Amino acid sequence: MAKTDDKSARLPKARDTARDTASPVVSGADDVARFLAAARAMPPARPADGRGRLAFALDATGSRQPTWTLACDIQADMFASAAAHGGLDMQIVYYRGQGECRASPFVTDAATLGALMRRIACQGGLTQIHRVLAHLSREAERSGLKAAVFVGDAMEEDAARLIEAAGQLALRGVRLFMFQEGRDSRVEEVFRTLADVTSGAYCRFDAHAPDELRQLLSAVAAYAAGGRLALANRRDAGARLLIAALGR
Repeated sequence: MAKTDDKSARLPKARDTARDTASPVVSGADDVARFLAAARAMPPARPADGRGRLAFALDATGSRQPTWTLACDIQADMFASAAAHGGLDMQIVYYRGQGECRASPFVTDAATLGALMRRIACQGGLTQIHRVLAHLSREAERSGLKAAVFVGDAMEEDAARLIEAAGQLALRGVRLFMFQEGRDSRVEEVFRTLADVTSGAYCRFDAHAPDELRQLLSAVAAYAAGGRLALANRRDAGARLLIAALGR
């Protein structure tokens, strides 16, 4: 972050500002303890001029483990795609279980981020997309975040509340790139609206076609680092899809 300090590197809970007094229930599993210990040991990321910044948010509930594992692998390609455009600092945001929602520090390389992600196992629970959006809003004010990815397959919250939170992101200049796994029409409607409100993009993907998601997320990383020009310079299907989605 541009003004990251030691406190912000301690993986704060992505707290819902509408419930400031309610602390989420945090799992005591060993994987979370290792995740937190590793994150606290990392120095704060202080991006150099010209580096992009991207929040990578994922639903880590229930049966999401295959997609989470795929994302662990894809994030390396995202860093590589951004390298030609000045580089990328990326933060993982996730929710799972009964009220657990966390964000990592911004990191500058795939190995560090991959190690953090592999310590997380998916757990059953309801979606917490609003808490993710509230965190992104605070991050935009704190560090100038302008782009965020969300990957998920469900939406169990009040749609109007999510749209209002997306409006707050739009006011802060943050674009949402919403990636839906599956074909739930209600999820698609809300995800598309969140993307539209923030002038971002919506795309559907099939977890059984990993190269599709790989190309899409790599294109987003290039965009976060180099803007529309970076997309225009790419010739892959993911960049073409993203350009088309942004143009809607």
